[in-house]
Amino acid sequence: MVDLTALLDDLAREGDELDAMLAGLPDEDWARQTPAPGWTVAHQVAHLAWTDDRALLSVTDPDAFTAELAALAHHPAPRRWVDEGAAEGAKAPPAQLRARWHRGRTELAGALAAVPNGRRLPWYGPPMSAASMATARLMETWAHTTDVADALGVRREPTARLRHVAHLGVRTRDFAYGVRNLTPPAEPFRVELVAPDGSVWTWGPADAAQRVCGSALDFCLLVTQRIHRDDTDLVAVGPDAHAWLDLAQAFAGPPGDGRKPGERS
Repeated sequence: MVDLTALLDDLAREGDELDAMLAGLPDEDWARQTPAPGWTVAHQVAHLAWTDDRALLSVTDPDAFTAELAALAHHPAPRRWVDEGAAEGAKAPPAQLRARWHRGRTELAGALAAVPNGRRLPWYGPPMSAASMATARLMETWAHTTDVADALGVRREPTARLRHVAHLGVRTRDFAYGVRNLTPPAEPFRVELVAPDGSVWTWGPADAAQRVCGSALDFCLLVTQRIHRDDTDLVAVGPDAHAWLDLAQAFAGPPGDGRKPGERS
């Protein structure tokens, strides 16, 4: 069983790291461009606020969320809908935007803590548990904080919280194939990642023929599409494992464009 309380604590700490970067940040620096084309620091924070709002709706009013999801199917460009949410939120004064994001993540954490065991929450991919939703929010927060840190020239120290991101990256292997209308490999993979403290995190059977190994940080950057695989230390053994690293994504929605070689975060 996942310790939801501990997971939500890690989610809060991930958000606190970003909040520390934003504290006292001059208004003009919110307009700095981040590695995501067309997205400023304000866009990154607005996106987190927007997705936290969507997650909160999923928890508190799943019927309304499901109706919104059905309407999205008729949107001419679903990915642009996400961009529009970020663009609209980024128009707010920085102090107001920061307060909105803080309020939303706090309300979401409280709502997730109260979700009964066994309840599934609707989302843009498969329905998920409260723990999976919290993990997804932590992954998004970590990824967008990485973009903000790059824009501000802040060097981040990797933490044990990367395990949540890595776990989601492993668990979404088949989803990454599905959103590309590809059939996922039938056999399980072995994934071995070196954690920030030098220990090794593992997933899958030890005797699996298809294997991925390398640093946890590089794997997390890859599955959140913050790095091109050529710029990682990841090693794939087996053709299926090799192919997976070209399309891995830990986030819901359509495939992203990723980064070009040399655009390492």
